[in-house]
Amino acid sequence: MAPAVLIAGAGPTGLTLACELARSGVPFRLVEAAPGPQPGSRGKGVQPRTLEVFDDLGLVDRVLAHGETAMPIRVIGPDGEVGSSGGRTAAKNPGIPYPDGVITPEWRVEEALRSRLAELGGEVEFGTELTGFEQSEDGVAATLVRDGRTETVTGRWLVGCDGGHSVVRKQAGIAFEGETREQVRAIVADVAVDGLDRDAWHMWRSEAGLFTLCPLPSTGLFQYQAGVAPGQDAGLGLANLQAILERRTGRTDLRLHEPEWVSLWRANVRLAARYREGRVLLAGDAAHIHSPAGGQGMNTGIQDAANLGWKLAAVEHGAAPELLDSYESERLPVAAGVLALSDERLRQTLEQRSIPTHRDASTTQLGIGYRGSALARDDRDETAPLRAGDRAPDAPGLSTVDGERRLFDLTRGGHFTLLSFGPAPDPAIRTAIRAFRVVAEPAADGEIADTGGHLAEAYGATARTVVLIRPDGHLALISDAGDLRAVAGYLDRTTAGGTHATP
Repeated sequence: MAPAVLIAGAGPTGLTLACELARSGVPFRLVEAAPGPQPGSRGKGVQPRTLEVFDDLGLVDRVLAHGETAMPIRVIGPDGEVGSSGGRTAAKNPGIPYPDGVITPEWRVEEALRSRLAELGGEVEFGTELTGFEQSEDGVAATLVRDGRTETVTGRWLVGCDGGHSVVRKQAGIAFEGETREQVRAIVADVAVDGLDRDAWHMWRSEAGLFTLCPLPSTGLFQYQAGVAPGQDAGLGLANLQAILERRTGRTDLRLHEPEWVSLWRANVRLAARYREGRVLLAGDAAHIHSPAGGQGMNTGIQDAANLGWKLAAVEHGAAPELLDSYESERLPVAAGVLALSDERLRQTLEQRSIPTHRDASTTQLGIGYRGSALARDDRDETAPLRAGDRAPDAPGLSTVDGERRLFDLTRGGHFTLLSFGPAPDPAIRTAIRAFRVVAEPAADGEIADTGGHLAEAYGATARTVVLIRPDGHLALISDAGDLRAVAGYLDRTTAGGTHATP
């Protein structure tokens, strides 16, 4: 079967997109130029919002099993004074099942995604390089090279998830606007360290620059980071890494082993001018390159894929192609905001010689939303704390005929979900999507009781409120007037065949 979608690049973004398509029954091919899985801890921080994406995809337990939640941070000043920060979030919010981020090597994230993809019937074609393509009104013909053999494959869509040096972006003629700051560099390595405990992320502040050693859960290694100012030795050999450690920590009792992976990072801050050129789309690092400060880059790419995946699937199943126009309009402003956040955090890191540890809804990405999007509809006023486009909050304590559930248990799986606090949904709506009516005592499938009141509180619900949740966990529509016709009209425009209900 010819693929509907060709995905170039099997990092976290491409893998997430492939999982989204696979579970929706959309044929695809996922090609990766590298001969096998990429080594290195790289982007080691998984933010709470990304954990929710992984929950929906059915792989969050694997990520958590190989990571450490809310790793404490130990900061040692130039005078030897020790401070600490981080740790678990004290205040619990029933709407946020994962309040803290997780430290885990990026290769572990990719491993979990590949395993889930295999369960869904997909695979990565390693050692397969996309070297060019031509597109028409009906599709994209791409040239693939594997083991010296050339193949032309035609699909209806091509998605470039092939990183900062994206072949797809370059050949699509999309500008990558921004700058490379050659003077801002850092050595990053995965190394074993003798003599250092693994109870915290260790950071040393010194006049020579920031130096950190972060234990990598599920391995015996640490991620080594050392800022390298102009004029400083940026050699990647063991001797230089050891010398930097001793100068910046003042400790000679810590011994490094030969790095298992090492890289010289340069500050590269860039954003694609657009995310689409005809039938070619961009996601992840192919569309935006961030400073690692704040741990945003990998997470932003994964959420690009979550946004794009359900829309591609809907279009392939018969929804209007114009639905894909909302991908750029929703995600490009998010990337611009994340770039600004990461850039500010990099500035603070350089000035303070310490990694900023302040966390809020922007760094956890729980505050990212799409208010004002063409796909956001509600009848609430500007003062309402929850509006269409926002992230849909979770809610525990929901009673069903099958037992107690969280809301995320009911929304999981990449589909639209309707919550009605008042009128019963039209049978056509119940046939088209997953729909639940909030009642005092559930007696049938599709009925839930809000035993703890968390659902009504999270959604600010009245006795008539209806809420439509998108497949990517954002709010599509809220009607406090209980307008089920608005729901039917929304679904007619965003799903294959809609509800066939009378608008």
